[in-house]
Order: sequence, then C-alpha cells, then structure tokens
Amino acid sequence: MSMKYHPIPLGRIQLGRPLPIDIWSPDGRLLLRRGQTLRSESHREMLAQHQAGMTQSDAMAWQKSLERTMRALRTEGVDLATLAMLPMPAEILDSDYCEGMHVDGGWLDVQDVLRGLLYQGHHAVMPAMRLTGIEQKVLALLREDPDEALFILFQALPDLSLGYCATHALLCAVVGALTAEKLAQNEDQSALLLRSALVMNIGMAQPQDKLARQRTPPNPAQRTLIATHAPTGVEILRDFGICDDILLEFVQWHHAPQDAPIDPAYASALHVLHLADAQIAKMAPRASRPAMSSLHAVKSLVLQDEGSIGDAHRAMAAVLGFYPPGSYVQLVNGEVAVVVKRGLRANAPHVASILGVGGMPLAKYVYHDTAEMHTPQYAVRSSVPASAVHVRVHLERIRRLRVQHGI
Repeated sequence: MSMKYHPIPLGRIQLGRPLPIDIWSPDGRLLLRRGQTLRSESHREMLAQHQAGMTQSDAMAWQKSLERTMRALRTEGVDLATLAMLPMPAEILDSDYCEGMHVDGGWLDVQDVLRGLLYQGHHAVMPAMRLTGIEQKVLALLREDPDEALFILFQALPDLSLGYCATHALLCAVVGALTAEKLAQNEDQSALLLRSALVMNIGMAQPQDKLARQRTPPNPAQRTLIATHAPTGVEILRDFGICDDILLEFVQWHHAPQDAPIDPAYASALHVLHLADAQIAKMAPRASRPAMSSLHAVKSLVLQDEGSIGDAHRAMAAVLGFYPPGSYVQLVNGEVAVVVKRGLRANAPHVASILGVGGMPLAKYVYHDTAEMHTPQYAVRSSVPASAVHVRVHLERIRRLRVQHGI
C-alpha cells in the first residue's frame, strides 16, 4: 500500500530557513530532507510542479507547532491579522508529534484553534482532521456543562480582540445544537448543524473580524465579499476534501434557507442554523453599533414565530432565555449581576451579583435565584450591556459559586 502524502503550504515557507520535515513527491521520492532549505522562488515553483507533499504525522506536528507559536505571540499582543500571515515554523518539538488531532483545554482554547483554521482557509494544513478534532472537543465540552458553554462564549462575544468570527461560530454551534436537542432532531441532523456552524463563514473569516472592528459601513468591495462568502466557503471546504453534499448545502444556503434545494428531512436543521446565525449577530457588538440586548433579541424570536417554522423559534428562545449565561442584568435592588445559569423560567435566571448598588465591585460574588418569590428585591429589573460593566468576571469564582449552591 502506497504512502499518502499531504500538500505542503509552500507559499508559507520562508526561503533560507531549515525545513523541519522531509518533502516527498507523490510517488515516494525524497525531494528535500529536513534541515535543508528552499533556496529561491524558482525552487519553490519546482516543488509545486512536483506536487510536494509530507507525511500525515509531519503535517499534524507542523500544524501543532504553528498553533503553539500563534498562541505565544497572541499573549504578547500581536494582532490577529499578523498571526494569520505567519510563515510555517522552522522547528517542530517532539511533543508536537502525537496521534490524532485532539484539542486540549477549554472553550477559549477551542476558539483559538478554530480561529486559526478559519483564517488559514485555502492554506490550512490537515484541515478536515483538525475540523473533526474541534468538533469532537466542542461536543465533549457542551455535554459536560451547557450553561458554562454559554457563559464563557457570551462573555467572550463582546471582546473583539479575541476574533469575532470564531466566537460567533462556536456560539452558533452551541445554540444550534441545544435547539436541535429541544426539537428532538436526530443525532445526524444535530451533528451536521454543529459542524456547519463552525465553518459557515470561512469564506470571510478575516474580513468578518475586520468588519466587527470597523466604525464605518461596509464599502462596495466588502459588500461584494459578504454577498459571495457562502459559495467561497463551499469552495474552500471542497479543497479541504469535504464532500458531504448536505453540509456544503448548509454552508451555501445558511443565509437563505427558504431558497435551498435541500432534502426536506434537513430543512428544519438548516433553518435552525440560519436562526442561530442571525440571533448571535444581533447580540454581538460592533465598533459601529451596540449589541441588541438579549431580552430584545429573544423577544424578536418570539415575534417572528410564524407557521411551520415556529417550533424552532420557540425552542431557541427557550435555549437562550431572556438573559443567557454570561450576560449582565440589573436587579430590583440596584445591584448588577452576571447570569451564571438558566432558570426554569426564561425571565428568572440564576445570577451572581458583582457590582453593588453604588456600582462598586463586590469583594465576594453573591448568588441569587431570581425566581424566588420571597426575595422580590433580587428579581431581574433589566438587561445591562457588557460595555457598561468594567470589571472582569472570574470563571473559577463562578464555578465555585455554582458548586457551593448546587446549580
């Protein structure tokens, strides 16, 4: 059985730097040994003509090395656009060689890995396997604690420095999957919805982040990009080796599900994807406009509840509640609290007060069940935009609070 080689991102290899991998031709001839260099642009072109490839283990390790480098630079404040253009690293550590495409860490680690894949687009290394690894990690984290998933991602949504495209994708995946569960959609439909949400905007990942930070309306070129990002995304996914026609149709039609020539069995899941995309976009701030409050966004879902698609609207409204985990509310007594868990009623979540009546940070988070009838002073009075809360919420303190109160 012949060895299968994976394409090398030749355009991202710097001239004169030692290669950390062997480069092979499709028929197994060694073209360059690790430690050797690309000498010139003509040398790069020659390797391209020979369909230069690398082994699967080298491809996976090289990608892990790149992601490790990107994370390190990110902590130093390097901007996302610069990170997306990084050349492939000249060093691979032994620890980079491991089986599979397992994603370590929590939600923000997944966000980081997903952002890298979305940014790289056509130039991604081992994209299909990486996407599978991301998807498996998302499912594992979501099953572990749906409320914490919503909490972390809604906390991340206003932070445009993290990269809006990946946070939006993960929130759509989580909200879509939870809605599919409420609708009792089968596992195949739910998995398809989740994977589609992760990649539906891959055709405009970097521009999506730029637009989120842009204070002016989209220019004509940006409007064209927005209009064509779905078919561009399908093209990129085909290059990834993804040939699932239903998934590609979900990406193609996620903005216009009513026009999709799709198997009726999947129409409901496609509508949920479209709905999640629209809802998260409403609730996300832009430099050019504030976010819609979660209360108004969810109420708009209920108002759109029409005909045969109404079940999806009601299910998503129930998943989010009027005040989803990670959002902020003001209580009747004047305190500002962060929502930590959904309640039995949409308007009565579990919260932790973080700011006192005078707006000063509380030394200790204070838990309240806003549904308790005998403490009306702790009921929710209104939503509070994230932009008005100038303190950092500590996840570990929230976790301890939830454990302490058994929620």
